[in-house]
Amino acid sequence: MELGFWKKFKRPIMAIAPMSGVTDEAFRLMFLKYGSPSVFWTEFVPVDGLYSRGREYCLETLSFDKKEHPIVAQVFGGSSANFEKAAAELAKLGFDGIDINMGCPDKDIEKQGAGAALIKNPDLAVEIIKATKRGASKLPVSVKTRIGYSKNEIDKWIPAVLKAEPAALTVHFRTRDELYFVSAHWELAEKIVKLRNKYSPKTLIIGNGDVKSAEEARKLIKETGLDGVMIGRSVLGNPWFFSKHTPTLSERLNAVIEHAEIFDELHEKYMKKNGCCKQFASIRKHFHSYTKGFNGAKDLREKLMKVRNAKETRKVVENFLNK
Repeated sequence: MELGFWKKFKRPIMAIAPMSGVTDEAFRLMFLKYGSPSVFWTEFVPVDGLYSRGREYCLETLSFDKKEHPIVAQVFGGSSANFEKAAAELAKLGFDGIDINMGCPDKDIEKQGAGAALIKNPDLAVEIIKATKRGASKLPVSVKTRIGYSKNEIDKWIPAVLKAEPAALTVHFRTRDELYFVSAHWELAEKIVKLRNKYSPKTLIIGNGDVKSAEEARKLIKETGLDGVMIGRSVLGNPWFFSKHTPTLSERLNAVIEHAEIFDELHEKYMKKNGCCKQFASIRKHFHSYTKGFNGAKDLREKLMKVRNAKETRKVVENFLNK
């Protein structure tokens, strides 16, 4: 088993969940400045897409700053051959690790035999892990999954993954069919740790689901014996999440401007290099997350949903602050 950077970590490990259309380079750079997690994940990309007309978009999604280390590239797919090929390329791109998504419930992804569909096909899942390891050479390979497809299947599914000896295993404590409709089953964490101890003692176990704060994450790690926690929706609009700082309203709104400026700078850089880039509209979801819970927030959000660049963003925010 190749552990790579994972063996250097002190517990507890804190991570941001890879979220498609959310955890891009601009988003991660905000956390790099205000409160870094232990490790960064990219948004996920299809291994098939790296060898199609969508290659440039995939490479843009995988772009990262030289300061973002350790950083893990997350990929999905249903072809072990393409996983092996992609892993070799990701190693050359300078990533510190590769993570295989085996939990995404998106129907289009499942149609490819990827994401959560792999829970129903353990043999292919194991084949994919092994192929990724071959391609990754010395890079550690990890997996992110769920506790089952339509029901709790940890007694069958988790050992199957662990026997392939991933460097780390992140478990979202819901089934595929539960989506976000029920509370995460954190009561299963201790059992998964015991399964790790039995089948792959060196594999790190990271829990995911419904964690609201860094303090709660540390408490769960202590109570369950997990090595770390991955946080998703709760970090949105709060790049201070992993720090002990509570931002003022002015700091939050100035972060909106800064986030927009970073996005524009990266946009310009990537346009010059490749002639295409994500549109500014893709950042507006972050503005929505930053602007909640204060007088005038709704009106400010409505104005920010119409801005087209960082310059317009600055104007809207400064007008609000100067009222």
